[in-house]
Amino acid sequence: MTTHLRLRRAAGVAMAAAVLNGGAAGRGETPPALQTQREGNTAFACELYAKLAGAAGDANVFFSPHSISTALAMTSAGARGDTGAQMVKTLHFEPDPAKRHAAFAAMEANLNAVQKKGRVKLSVANSLWPQKDFALLESFLGLVRQNYGASVTPLDFSATETARKTINTWVEDKTNQKIRDLIPGGVLSAATRLVLVNAIYFKGDWASPFMAGATRPQPFRLLSGQTAQAPLMFQMKHFGYTEDETTQVLEMPYAGDDLSMLVLLPKKTGGLAALENSLTPANLAKWTQSMSSPEVRVYLPKFKMTCRFGLNDTLKAMGMGDAFDPGRADFSGMDGGRNLFISAALHKAFVEVNEQGTEAAAATGIGIALTSLPAPPIEFRADHPFLFLIREKSTDSILFIGRVTNPTVAGE
Repeated sequence: MTTHLRLRRAAGVAMAAAVLNGGAAGRGETPPALQTQREGNTAFACELYAKLAGAAGDANVFFSPHSISTALAMTSAGARGDTGAQMVKTLHFEPDPAKRHAAFAAMEANLNAVQKKGRVKLSVANSLWPQKDFALLESFLGLVRQNYGASVTPLDFSATETARKTINTWVEDKTNQKIRDLIPGGVLSAATRLVLVNAIYFKGDWASPFMAGATRPQPFRLLSGQTAQAPLMFQMKHFGYTEDETTQVLEMPYAGDDLSMLVLLPKKTGGLAALENSLTPANLAKWTQSMSSPEVRVYLPKFKMTCRFGLNDTLKAMGMGDAFDPGRADFSGMDGGRNLFISAALHKAFVEVNEQGTEAAAATGIGIALTSLPAPPIEFRADHPFLFLIREKSTDSILFIGRVTNPTVAGE
């Protein structure tokens, strides 16, 4: 997944990027600060999901809030005045810049530790692409290098197509070729001064894979009331599970017990909208903290999707309009002047879920022996629209979030 900000960024797979144009006019972290930023990232993820899903109609949705938050956190290192204050409020950032960047550094270190275990593939990469003759402040460069491990590669944006291909090739390499053409033609120009990119890639096997021979075509009920034939996987095993009056929640771990997928299934076929309205940090905490480990009959569709988002209007509507306004933006912490603004915030994400596991996420396995007579297995039949999240468990960080309204539609 990729996020791109211009002033730009890129991140499953997911990428986020920010592009900045010229306009007229310590890694150690205390648990409280890390917890504050993690909670802020979850709040932003829920709010951004509501905006993107609301604008998507009945379509599938998938993105990486972690990628987007990381790309914008790097950008916030240069934001000052009202621009910085709006970013803190909109993105639910830790107000103290030093604590904020150290918290992101700690989260990145956690993800790197998961990668080093070798049970899943999980990589995060950050990069800055400044105009070759554009002088960025050493204080800004040092901060993003130290806390985000960002590489810095000068480019000549007057050679727009060459610069675009160079950045896109880096993104493809960091996401195992799953995110292509993050920056489409027409986004960069000779006025571009800086592109910031975050890329996150995950591929993990289930701790308990599905048997391919048990997958069968079955009707999947769409939001329109029609049905589509979709391949539903099946297995019966002890999983993390909870439910309330309207929702079933299943947690399926990936190999290594560091990452898991949460599947949120409305009990009613037409219950997706109500479930989306209930997607809050408080409810996520309630669901994850109330899980037991019963035997569950799981029916889950195979699916693959690619989603692309332009985030300018969404982020402006959420409250950080100054960052995109050439007359009001203040990114003087980057270059010492007031001539930079975000001209594009781009995001693209890919996910594939099959019998073996997920490309873009990871999980943990739970199996508990029963000491009394076994209860009948719970049925979890995801044959109608549902939400899913992929999270890193030790910090409870949401790496990816999405919804499946039609598992037979792959998107881009």
